[in-house]
Amino acid sequence: QVQLVESGGGLVQAGGSLRLSCAASGTIFSINAMGWYRQAPGQQRELVATITGGGTTNYENSVKGRFTISRDNAKNTVHLQMNSLKPEDTAVYYCNAGIRVFSWNNPQNYWGQGTQVTVSS
Repeated sequence: QVQLVESGGGLVQAGGSLRLSCAASGTIFSINAMGWYRQAPGQQRELVATITGGGTTNYENSVKGRFTISRDNAKNTVHLQMNSLKPEDTAVYYCNAGIRVFSWNNPQNYWGQGTQVTVSS
């Protein structure tokens, strides 16, 4: 059984930094793209950043230049370094990964349980 476990959320003042981490565990043959999404109260879940197995990254426009996504393929982990945080970054942040459990499986989409990030003004 595959699990994604996030850590690193919390409360920070505007302008501050947080680093989110997500570790995938269980039966894993390979991991395709990994990413972070967020959902603010009353809003739809939105993409924050993604990273492919080869390291190609993609960012939502509002976080470009402030957030950096990275991954450690050997440890099946993905991180999100968030700098210059703004109150509008407040949301529950979810880790996402496309994981192939066995070599003959198609990749399936997995989600973490979410971690709260609150930025005070």
